[in-house]
Amino acid sequence: MSKFLNTNTANSADIISNCDVNSDKLDFAKRVIISLHKEVIKNINSGSGPFIAAIYDDKGDFVCKCANSVVNDRCSNCHAEVNTIKEAEKIFNTYDLSQFNLSLYVTAEPCMMCLGAIMWSGIKSVYYSVPSNLVEKITGYDEGFKPNWFEEFLKRGITVYGNIESKLGCEALEAYVKSGDVIYKPKR
Repeated sequence: MSKFLNTNTANSADIISNCDVNSDKLDFAKRVIISLHKEVIKNINSGSGPFIAAIYDDKGDFVCKCANSVVNDRCSNCHAEVNTIKEAEKIFNTYDLSQFNLSLYVTAEPCMMCLGAIMWSGIKSVYYSVPSNLVEKITGYDEGFKPNWFEEFLKRGITVYGNIESKLGCEALEAYVKSGDVIYKPKR
């Protein structure tokens, strides 16, 4: 796994990737993820979960964006990534997005379920912010087990960049928890 120390941010967070890091792609991802984090804060009052995902094409053109809607839709599958992939499939009228060379940007590392949805959708690249261990620590969500997912995605031609603007993402998650909104998980 490639690792790149990003010294251009205030928190000097480590950017991790399963490929060589491209500075232009990383800069674009930072801008997108910062805007998504700002939107999370606005969405807390509307009942959306604290996660948002967006899809862009290989030219950097916006395709679609959706928030987590598990509580509002009363459906455990309505994670931001799944909702956004479903929206892109409607836009392109296909279940196979691979021909469109799309990238997914998300405010937190995809959970176990979302990794499957990403892999089967044909998405080519994933850019995420807050790593799962911090999501779990801050919110109590169960992100699931994900052994070697970086390597498994690379085997399937899916590139991954992680920990992008994670400090800002942690602040958004902390705001969600402080809001008192539902931390959804099944009773065990």
